[in-house]
Amino acid sequence: MKTKALIITLLLGFITMNGMAQDASAQRKKEYNLEDNVAIMGYDPVTYFFSNKAVKGKKELSYTYQGITYRFSNAGNLEEFKKNPTKYEPQYGGWCAYAMGAKGEKVTIDPETFKIIDGKLYLFYNSFFNNTMKSWNKDEPVLKSKADVNWKKIYH
Repeated sequence: MKTKALIITLLLGFITMNGMAQDASAQRKKEYNLEDNVAIMGYDPVTYFFSNKAVKGKKELSYTYQGITYRFSNAGNLEEFKKNPTKYEPQYGGWCAYAMGAKGEKVTIDPETFKIIDGKLYLFYNSFFNNTMKSWNKDEPVLKSKADVNWKKIYH
């Protein structure tokens, strides 16, 4: 009898944990900047760090981490991402860092306008003569601090 109770308890725990993981993935998909269910408009998140360039990923080299799909330009980058996904994911769900800091808003980005700060990827809006990275650079410490707080309000 004790064995049956233990098995039932373990199964219920597994089902609960699985449901929580699915809820977390659904929440991430809801809050992250996705285009056709793909992050960073299909750009390879690892390339930013190793070549300081924005490079489009390939559909056949896709990987989904906690509900968010990323694309990679080569198999090596895909494997590198799998080792430590949180290292390569963009900050603020891939939304414009400046807009997150200035107004707490989710604003789309230009994946070719980016900055690596303290080993983290920050993306920016850049269109119609408005490169928000230039504004970010003028007051980065204050904007970064505000963006961190605003993202926690949105995502958590």
